[in-house]
Amino acid sequence: MMPETIEGRVLYRDGLMIVLNKPAGMAVHRGPKGGASLEEEFDALRFGLPHPPALAHRLDRETSGCLILGRHRKALAHLGALFRHGRIGKTYWAVVAGGPQAESGCIDLPLGRLDASRGWWMKPEPTGQSAVTHWQVLGRGQGRLTEDGAPDTLTWLSLVPMTGRTHQLRVHCAAMGWPIVGDAIYGTAPRHNGPGLQLHAVAVVVPLYPKRAPIRVEAPVPPHLEARLRACGWRADAPTAAVS
Repeated sequence: MMPETIEGRVLYRDGLMIVLNKPAGMAVHRGPKGGASLEEEFDALRFGLPHPPALAHRLDRETSGCLILGRHRKALAHLGALFRHGRIGKTYWAVVAGGPQAESGCIDLPLGRLDASRGWWMKPEPTGQSAVTHWQVLGRGQGRLTEDGAPDTLTWLSLVPMTGRTHQLRVHCAAMGWPIVGDAIYGTAPRHNGPGLQLHAVAVVVPLYPKRAPIRVEAPVPPHLEARLRACGWRADAPTAAVS
C-alpha cells in the first residue's frame, strides 16, 4: 500500500493529464506474479471523471519520481503520440559508483534482451534497438555504497534519455563502468537490505497543448537519495535542472 494517500502524490493535474510522484519500490502495474501495484490506487484519481486515469508510460519498480497518466482515452492517445515522437522531455538524477572523467557526454549503445529466462533484463547488443542517453555531472563526492562499507567515490549525474528502452539508464551507466548505486541487477548492490536504487525521475516537460508553453513538472528528491546526493553537493534549497 501507499505510504500516504495517492491524492497526496499528485504533482500536476489538468483535464488531460496527471503527473504522480511515484514512490520507489512499488510496481506501476500488476506483474505476472501478482503483488501490490500503483495502478490499483488509480480509482481515487478520477477527480469527477467516470473512469480512472491510466498509465501513459512506465517506470521501473525501483525508480521514483514523475509518472505521467492520461485521464481518458483521447488524452492517452495524445500522450502516446508525444512519447512515440520523442517530444516529451524526461530528466533523471542518479548517483553512480565511481563516475566519468568528463563533465558531460552521450552514450549511444543499442540494447537487446539478456535472454528469455530473465524477463525484461537487458544488455548491450550491437544489433539491438537504438538507445541514446545524454549525461552531465552535477556533483562529485565521497559516500558509502552500503551502510557498513568504507567511503567510495560517488558522482551525481543528470541523465536525459533520448529513447525509451527498458532499463536503458541502468544498463548504459553499468556499461560505462559507473553503475547506479543500489542497482542489484546491473550493479553490485545486494538483493536485500541495499541502499535502494539511486535513480529518480526528477522532471518531465510535456508539450500537451499546441498553443501553450510546455508543462514542466518536478518531483522532490525522495528520502532514500538524500544522503548520497548531499555527499555530492546537492542542497535541498537548490533549483532543479529541468529539461528544456
